[in-house]
Amino acid sequence: MLGLVGKPFLRERNRGLAEMTEIRLPHMHGQNFAAVVAQMPPADDCTRVAEIFRLLGDGTRLRLLWLLCHGCECVSNLAAAMAMSNAAVSHHLQLLRRSGLIISQRTGKEIYYTLADTLEARLIHQAIDEMFRIKCPNRREG
Repeated sequence: MLGLVGKPFLRERNRGLAEMTEIRLPHMHGQNFAAVVAQMPPADDCTRVAEIFRLLGDGTRLRLLWLLCHGCECVSNLAAAMAMSNAAVSHHLQLLRRSGLIISQRTGKEIYYTLADTLEARLIHQAIDEMFRIKCPNRREG
């Protein structure tokens, strides 16, 4: 609902669940700010996205994500490609896996990692390719 100066309007929280929050805007400047505020993501969602951005703030994890965007690989090969120890790479992979950006699968004694099939992971894949101006070897044109 649109709020007027000093008049409250209700904002749905938690993606349409029953909880509503009353917000009072102290000023109206001729913009449709009340409608924008009504669509603002809940604080919990913003915290989750901020955590993903925090993880992406590390160059090592960005390089690992780039590799995993383009294939499924074990820790030993990732460590060799990154010129890092298995333990250091495993630490970064664990953080990325906990965030839901990558997934792991055990085959025998090896654990293989790859990009998760989620909206967030696909967006990050696209952003990484665009920012580094690298054409994804696995992406089909068309």
